[in-house]
Amino acid sequence: MTKLEKSLEASRFRLGACYYPEQWPEEMWEEDLKRMKKMNFSIIRIAEFAWSVFEPREGEYRFELFDKVLDLAHQYGIEVILGTPTATPPAWLTAKYPEVLNVSQQRVSYQHGQRRHYNYNSPVYRELSAKITRKMAEHYKNHPAVVGWQIDNELNCEINVFYSEADHKAFREWLQKKYGNLERLNEAWGAVFWNQTYSDWEQVHLTRPTVSDSPNPHQALDEKRFISYSAISFAQLQADILRIAAPRHWVTTNGIFGHLDSHSLTESCLDFISYDSYPNFSTIYPDKGEEPLLDRKWSLNLSVARDISPNFCVMEQQSGPGGWVNKMEMPSPKPGQMRLWTYQSIAHGADMILFFRWRTAVFGTEIYWHGINDYHNEPNRRVMEAAGIGRELAEVGDRIVGTRYQADIAIIRDYDNEWDGELDKWHGQMQGKSVSAWFKALQYHHIPADVIYLRDQADCSHLNKYKVLVYPHPAILFDATAQVLKDYVRRGGTVIFGCRSGYKNKDGHCLRMRMPGYAAELCGITVEDFTLIGPNEQAPTVIMTAQAGTRELKGEAFNDILRVESAAAEVLAVYQDTYYAGKPALVRNKYGEGTAYYFGAAFELTAAASLIEELGIVSPIEGHMELPKPVELSIRKHPGTGESFIFLLNYSGHEQTVRFNTEFIDLLKNCKLHGDVKMEPYGVYVIQ
Repeated sequence: MTKLEKSLEASRFRLGACYYPEQWPEEMWEEDLKRMKKMNFSIIRIAEFAWSVFEPREGEYRFELFDKVLDLAHQYGIEVILGTPTATPPAWLTAKYPEVLNVSQQRVSYQHGQRRHYNYNSPVYRELSAKITRKMAEHYKNHPAVVGWQIDNELNCEINVFYSEADHKAFREWLQKKYGNLERLNEAWGAVFWNQTYSDWEQVHLTRPTVSDSPNPHQALDEKRFISYSAISFAQLQADILRIAAPRHWVTTNGIFGHLDSHSLTESCLDFISYDSYPNFSTIYPDKGEEPLLDRKWSLNLSVARDISPNFCVMEQQSGPGGWVNKMEMPSPKPGQMRLWTYQSIAHGADMILFFRWRTAVFGTEIYWHGINDYHNEPNRRVMEAAGIGRELAEVGDRIVGTRYQADIAIIRDYDNEWDGELDKWHGQMQGKSVSAWFKALQYHHIPADVIYLRDQADCSHLNKYKVLVYPHPAILFDATAQVLKDYVRRGGTVIFGCRSGYKNKDGHCLRMRMPGYAAELCGITVEDFTLIGPNEQAPTVIMTAQAGTRELKGEAFNDILRVESAAAEVLAVYQDTYYAGKPALVRNKYGEGTAYYFGAAFELTAAASLIEELGIVSPIEGHMELPKPVELSIRKHPGTGESFIFLLNYSGHEQTVRFNTEFIDLLKNCKLHGDVKMEPYGVYVIQ
């Protein structure tokens, strides 16, 4: 089964909310569902934190509360997603079986009182999780309101490292299957260095506290691969039960978090991925670098979800201010922002959206993580805004369902380099900087882009649809991956690399080859010399000679000093004002019918923008409309009929002038757009 098949298949758009009936009086339930129906909500998610409601004591199962809720939901035509409640084990469980608790690297056990405090590899936790999943699935398999299941909640959120005794044991078993013997393990981990060689499997552990807090980097990389495997195995345990016990329902899970191969998770366990979108995190965690995207940066995150499932669900769409009682304090969304963020998700491939949450909790850690309704349950501006969204999507949502995001350029990422780069600052620190620079430059040029994860089984076929691939800093670059990229370029594609590319193998060892290793032939260069730009040093100026004239760039973070090795290669830019002044910094190499570029530094916004112009990439709406920088362009197209929908999203709190050189129709307001049109603050157009 190809990954394109792991996509949400829907005939109509579903809008809804996350609902927690166990947290408020029963007399409120029916009125809530009536109001949802009036707001054109058609789906709710429930029960993902309700284990103790279903199983108040071990082996004693109670379904009365949620039976009533499901019956009411069906009465009012509201569909239901049931969550398996394994993200929050009940107190009786953690007290009786403390071995289920997660443990820090310093061997401190995390205690009951929050969430996600368990580990994936405890045999008793897996057994009890399987039991509650099976009991729920068997009980609700034929309930007419239930359409699907969410496994757990936000796997690897809040904590994505695990060091319980069960994890150490499972790690050894995983390594034994992977390597077969200690000789191969020692080789893969370079254990001869600093006398780390293992002579017995019982000596092998997950990383533990070390002098200077610097563990074996190859062990650390395998640890992250193992954590991903453990999370997927835990999800698989539940998915297998749901497939057998409730075969009529689809299966998903929500969130895309660290140390988890979400592509493999979806391929192994799910019908499609779901994402949780909280753009207001940008108010406390803004993206770095010049001209930050802020909430617009969530379009990059949504592009990752789209690579996993071209059409997906946003299981939690931010609807209010966010924050726990002691952290993550976010301001309220401005009037119009909730609508803007909803259409941001839709523009990037969401065909089902549930707001988090229907009503704000009046107790617990998340009393400030506001939902649509406030504590008082009276009308407010968020309720009115959500109702307006419901009216609009009732008119146009079904037409958009099943259409696919359109892009001719893709930013390439992979899990191995992301995980290896967490510890290895010699390449990891460049990844976020360069991806952000490229995504900003594309956004500000109104050029839609995909994010593509290259994986072991990658072949050329799914890359051929793109004219340009940007692969900023693949330090780990397999020979097979390089061959895939060669095939892509040979057939006419363009690939762009940044510094520190191609010098490591799959174990994270440095290759005994001239950098950039297996990419050298493709790029027509080798790295003659290199240097990190120190904290007290100025990044050198890079002078680029382009078709549009001379450009001045910055050689940020790290510099590869290049040597041209191919007669088909051309130097486009050189370093200035440093000891390697005049040496190549940017080289273009003709390879087959296509072209490879190698830039010897991390990308900043000017460098990415200059390469966009050098490549002659223009917006797909060029000539038809002129957009200001704060307005994002996205296009979704029906793969069968060819019908297209153009999304324009204004992330500014001010009016923006859009010039329409061609007449269009805004489907949301059913009005014509031509000439200079004032777009309201946080405004949205869906046009044809």
